Amino acid sequence: MTMLRLALAGLTLAGAAAAEIAGLPAPVTDAAYRPVREDEARLGQLLFYDPILSGGREVACATCHHPAFGTSDGLSLGIGDGGIGLGPERVADPDNPPEERVPRNAQSLWNLGALEYVAMFHDGRIEADASRPGGLRTPIGGDMATGFASILSAQSMFPVVSPDEMAGHYSENEIAQAVRRGVVTGPDGAWALISARVAAVPEYARLFAEVYPDRGGEIAFTDISNALAAFIEFEFRSDTAPFDAYLRGEADLPAEAVAGLELFYGETGCASCHAGPFQTDHGFHAMGAPQIGPGKHARFESDHRDEGRAEVTGDPADRYAFRTPSLRNVTLTAPYGHAGAHRTLDGFLASHGRPGAWDRAEAVLPALAVEDWLALDDPAEGAAIASASVAGPELSEAEIAALVAFLGTLTDPVAEAGRLGIPAEVPSGLTVPMP
Repeated sequence: MTMLRLALAGLTLAGAAAAEIAGLPAPVTDAAYRPVREDEARLGQLLFYDPILSGGREVACATCHHPAFGTSDGLSLGIGDGGIGLGPERVADPDNPPEERVPRNAQSLWNLGALEYVAMFHDGRIEADASRPGGLRTPIGGDMATGFASILSAQSMFPVVSPDEMAGHYSENEIAQAVRRGVVTGPDGAWALISARVAAVPEYARLFAEVYPDRGGEIAFTDISNALAAFIEFEFRSDTAPFDAYLRGEADLPAEAVAGLELFYGETGCASCHAGPFQTDHGFHAMGAPQIGPGKHARFESDHRDEGRAEVTGDPADRYAFRTPSLRNVTLTAPYGHAGAHRTLDGFLASHGRPGAWDRAEAVLPALAVEDWLALDDPAEGAAIASASVAGPELSEAEIAALVAFLGTLTDPVAEAGRLGIPAEVPSGLTVPMP
């Protein structure tokens, strides 16, 4: 009798027996993370929820990465600047709509402070690179690649200068105007303007001086990003899920979850990409996920194509490849895929083995004045995505149910509840995003 049949018959597998299953990761320990100062994390908490970092002072980091939605936003493709509301209820502001949606699904923030994370974003456009200044390769480069405490810190310099995410468009505000002129770095650049805004708030000036006393009262964007990173590392660390207790030999898992675990680390081959303690190999793979929305491309392009990793490397072999997402707290982070095309885990797993079997109703897309289906309706683009992709395993309904049960054991109640939580107010006096 197979392990799947045994498990579904109502048996459980003790955590002490976890070592008997090939491919299981070792339990996560403190050594997997950088040390975090709580005072720095508390400063970062305020900045994370404060719209002061956005051009129009209306969008906070938490707008698209809110704990109420698994540190994402509950949408296939988000609406940053020019939106009103939060989560799946967020829609375009009729008085000041955005030009287009954010082109990729808002990624969750779980465990991004772990040392094994050496690249950020769906396409890995920020990467650790010992040969570069500051040890990072970024699309900007230059002197802004130095001063960051971690790669997680460095990633925050991009959403704040993205017109669709936080900066706003063209002449809306001084940040957007600087971005429009291409002035991002330097004393008159967008990052310096954001830093000056923060420094002008007396409470922030006091807090930064206390947290970073060696800075002499100066607040640079790297100070802001380092505090943000400390908060994300502290608040969204996730290694106390039932699966973690199981790996440590401290608890059993339910029968169906054990069946899913056996499939995940066995015959389905899920763990070949979703490997390691956070269920990701940090690699980039073309899996044929549907492309919806505007796509990630240069602003002068209008084909709505998103070639993923190839946009970074220029290598045709990387076309339509996207990074393997971590599966920690995955039950909280719907919709799924680089463009958020699947609103349920069941639907994503079914489509993984049959890439063409997808219903447009799976997308969670508030209406915007933009064509969402151009890539899907282009036969040549569909053929290109299909030819570059490798299908996952084709699964039965029982196997999907078992896998979803296992994935549920990766949900961490400590991380879900939060350690610092949502502040009632922020130093700028602006509105804290609340569902």
